[in-house]
Amino acid sequence: MGQALGLVQVDQSTVAIKESFGKFDEILEPGCHFLPWCIGKQIAGYLSLRVQQLDVRCETKTKDNVFVNVVASVQYRALADKASDAFYRLSNTREQIQSYVFDVIRASVPKMNLDDAFEQKNDIAKAVEDELEKAMSMYGYEIVQTLIVDIEPDEHVKRAMNEINAGKMRLAANEKAEAEKILQIKRAEGDAESKYLSGLGIARQRQAIVDGLRDSVLAFSENVPGTSAKDVMDMVLVTQYLIR
Repeated sequence: MGQALGLVQVDQSTVAIKESFGKFDEILEPGCHFLPWCIGKQIAGYLSLRVQQLDVRCETKTKDNVFVNVVASVQYRALADKASDAFYRLSNTREQIQSYVFDVIRASVPKMNLDDAFEQKNDIAKAVEDELEKAMSMYGYEIVQTLIVDIEPDEHVKRAMNEINAGKMRLAANEKAEAEKILQIKRAEGDAESKYLSGLGIARQRQAIVDGLRDSVLAFSENVPGTSAKDVMDMVLVTQYLIR
């Protein structure tokens, strides 16, 4: 009924492309518009201004000859003030974006080793975003954000990497066990050395006591005539007992 009366509705976050006798006329903003179809006015199509997302999977090879699948996620949207360019100049926006993503990834990743590619994901994403922004702006599109979501090596490479990591873990466990063994040996050697030195100290202490007692007996026997060694020892022991 609205079309019969020449009325059209443009939804929010959308613009309509108005033509007059097949030629671009103007961009219609969201709302209700009068469109006298009887004098050649018509809607050629609608263009969404919402942010859209395109996930691109690109197979390429790294500098160390490892085949990988790079998954890039591109967020983009049409610009309201360039809606006519976005509508008329590109027949398939998503294929165009995908082509540029392929081109940048296949030019960047082959210059990197596999480990470097993982570490420089943000650099790859920035290169893709810069190239897309430069190329797509003239078609009326803005690149909101580009992310490298994942880098997936070939299945055989992943198995080999897992085996290498497992080997590293086993080696680390062995080295840890060996280090613990060395520590235990060192502790035992230290304990034995400590006990040896303690026993040596006790032996020297006892020797000193014996030497002192002998000197005491000899000195007493010389100064007190008629006393035996036994008498002197008994007296020394009684004296030591009383001092304690």
